[in-house]
Amino acid sequence: MEFFCYHRDRPGSTALRMELLERHWSYMDQYEKELIARGPTFAPGGDAPSGSVHIVDLPDPAAARAFAFDEPGYQAGVYRDVLLLRWRDMLGRTMWDFPGGRTGGNRYLVLGLGAGGAADLTAAPGGRDDLIAYGPLLSDDATTWLGTAALVRAPDADAARGVLAVERYADIEIHPWEFGGRR
Repeated sequence: MEFFCYHRDRPGSTALRMELLERHWSYMDQYEKELIARGPTFAPGGDAPSGSVHIVDLPDPAAARAFAFDEPGYQAGVYRDVLLLRWRDMLGRTMWDFPGGRTGGNRYLVLGLGAGGAADLTAAPGGRDDLIAYGPLLSDDATTWLGTAALVRAPDADAARGVLAVERYADIEIHPWEFGGRR
């Protein structure tokens, strides 16, 4: 089962986050084979981290909750909240398999929160070689569509937003993002 986990930083926690960085990476090293994508988000127009994205394949919702809430930064109070939802990998690959590589261009987390009928349940948008990861956000039992999460390479935030059909979502968040981890 695939899960989307987004730890959002608590205001003023950057120093604590940096202090715990090696512990965070060591924790994530335990999940190296299960990770589909990972990396920090940043405040718009700045270098300050604003959150941490992990897309991970785990046996069940209980394992996903343990993954999210045992993370050292969460345990130490770095994060103000955690968004943890089932996710479905529509690209069939990890971020490390992205043909565009780890560097070059701007990268974004595009998070669309659902409204009305489900979208993006059967396929990723065609002709988009800028998609790093893409899939629907679902309830724990995978029966209710809640939105879509994508990691995308784009020239700017407006272009990144274009990966989702705006009319299908109650809200779309755009966060600068970069590849994370040691690889």
